[in-house]
Amino acid sequence: MKLKNQWFSSESVSEGHPDKLCDRISDRILDFYLSKDKNSRVACETMASHKDLYVSAEVKSSYRPAKKELKEKVINLIKETIYDTGYNKEWQYDPESIKYRIHIDAQSEYISQGVNAGGAGDQGIMFGYAANETPEYMPFAITYANKILLKYGELRKNGTLKNAGPDAKSQVSVWYNADGKPEKIGSVVLSVQHNSNVTRDGKNINDEFKKELYEKVIKPVCGEYFENPYPEDIHINPTGSFLLGGPAADTGLTGRKIVVDTYGGMAPHGGGAFSGKDPSKVDRSAAYMARYAAKNLVANGLCEKCLIQVAYAIGVEKPLSVMVNSFETGDTSDENLAKIVADNFDFRPKAIIERLDLLRPIYYETAAYGHFGRDNFSWEGKAPVSISV
Repeated sequence: MKLKNQWFSSESVSEGHPDKLCDRISDRILDFYLSKDKNSRVACETMASHKDLYVSAEVKSSYRPAKKELKEKVINLIKETIYDTGYNKEWQYDPESIKYRIHIDAQSEYISQGVNAGGAGDQGIMFGYAANETPEYMPFAITYANKILLKYGELRKNGTLKNAGPDAKSQVSVWYNADGKPEKIGSVVLSVQHNSNVTRDGKNINDEFKKELYEKVIKPVCGEYFENPYPEDIHINPTGSFLLGGPAADTGLTGRKIVVDTYGGMAPHGGGAFSGKDPSKVDRSAAYMARYAAKNLVANGLCEKCLIQVAYAIGVEKPLSVMVNSFETGDTSDENLAKIVADNFDFRPKAIIERLDLLRPIYYETAAYGHFGRDNFSWEGKAPVSISV
């Protein structure tokens, strides 16, 4: 996307957001199967609503415990995930009081036969994007929306923010100047779950807690980019108190935060969610590869922005199309950039899995704070890699 003399905003959500909690549970179950059999194929969905939690999955794996044993193991994994996210009796979402409904069945053989032959696990389109706006080669707004919540989570977990709960949302608005460069942050929204120790009149959080969130979370992350100091354009819990969060307050579902997971709306999205899917599903693996290719084109100085689209047919090995758009920022034409991508990046599903080493239990860590822009993932890695031009 090309922006000049315009504002652009992106939001993020914490690991305790009900949808993100469901993503984490789905990816935790995926990792569990991959730890037992690296060739496991998993499609796992989670829904959490008040005191009911549903897991529905289709699985093909050499790991086949008895149904009762599997149910017990999955429930224990879910409980561990809920506790790890920060929920317990204090935060009104007690893993020991939830009714778990687990449905895990075999994957269709009609899907398996195409994937076994090296084809894509489904049809669809996927996008990868990169820009030289940040050291992470990510869009500015989603990068800082994620950084705010990463900082919030760090301080919540280490006890610095004693009254803060697991559920939170952030939003950052960025001004792009006449040169199309991010210049300043105009506003930040931060809404956080909290306990009653910081409520005022039962309707709002007190000024001391607001100041603490600004001084310890927002200012260290975004302060250098603010044109106006606090409290102008800083919105902390603008609706008032946020005493009840997570699935106790709102239904969560796997795959409902796909823009948060990717580029914050700066780039298109093919529509397929990531969490709960093994890498034979190109919804996930091809999106990772497209990001990997786009990032390395930008990191090698071939363009300032890069969008890659790739399309597949179920059971077909080679992608049907690969498109590159540099938004007129390239040193060469988009046609030549597409040839460079074809020469350096193999988008066949098995080749993606091998190059990015995806048959590992690595996915739980991806399920909050974005799948891109953090160096601990193989599709991010250290850029640039050597590219033949």
